[in-house]
Amino acid sequence: MTDLLLDTLGDELYRALRSATPIDPLTTRHPELGVEQAYRIQERLMLRRQQDGERIVGKKIGVTSKAVMNMLGVHQPDFGWLTDAMLVHQGDVIDLSTMIQPKAEGEIAFLLKRDLMGPGVGVADVLAATECVMPCFEIVDSRIHDWKIGIVDTVADNASCGAFVLGSQAVSPYDIDLFTCGMVLERNGEVFATGSGAAALGSPLNAMAWLANTLGRLGVPLQAGEVVLSGALAAMAPVRPGDQFRMAVGGLGDCSVRFG
Repeated sequence: MTDLLLDTLGDELYRALRSATPIDPLTTRHPELGVEQAYRIQERLMLRRQQDGERIVGKKIGVTSKAVMNMLGVHQPDFGWLTDAMLVHQGDVIDLSTMIQPKAEGEIAFLLKRDLMGPGVGVADVLAATECVMPCFEIVDSRIHDWKIGIVDTVADNASCGAFVLGSQAVSPYDIDLFTCGMVLERNGEVFATGSGAAALGSPLNAMAWLANTLGRLGVPLQAGEVVLSGALAAMAPVRPGDQFRMAVGGLGDCSVRFG
């Protein structure tokens, strides 16, 4: 598979993002694509976004919960990149005309105070490198028609990341049990799903260690000052115009987002 083809597919995903127009799955057109090539396509997509002036501010871990794995038929985690253009502040309304088929996920975000790079990163290393944790929403949005994705399609599409919203409260990771903490996700005042920290690879700390070690093999660190979204704690919630979502994590606080 040539670099030219990988760049072409990355450019195609970039145009789909900017035009909010979905494309056919990459894997149905190019079944020979593997995960390694998918990350190369992702790299091209993010380069195009940075050329537009977007700045990398963190990373995200995807496909960490059994609910999301089963929904997408994807059975291994992946990662993508966060930019400043993806950040939505609480109280702001997300314009759905800029998205294709968004879904809301309740997660726990980590703010790092020091670099973290594998191999050999464990839970204790993650705790020591974390400034604070916050409740957050990730708004996932596939540029692939009807979410017909496998691991290769979602990796190429920057792990299907659309936007993210951080809660206003932040606590030390030593002050909350990130394994047992419970989450309630509400849509328009009604409970849509419940979950716990254990849904994200057994704990968000495990997810963070996985990412640090995976990136370490690529020579890429998690950097001080970065935000990392550690993965969904429950099933993804489809989004409709006018929806308002709230998620709350015991011992951590809440986060909300609206769509117009």
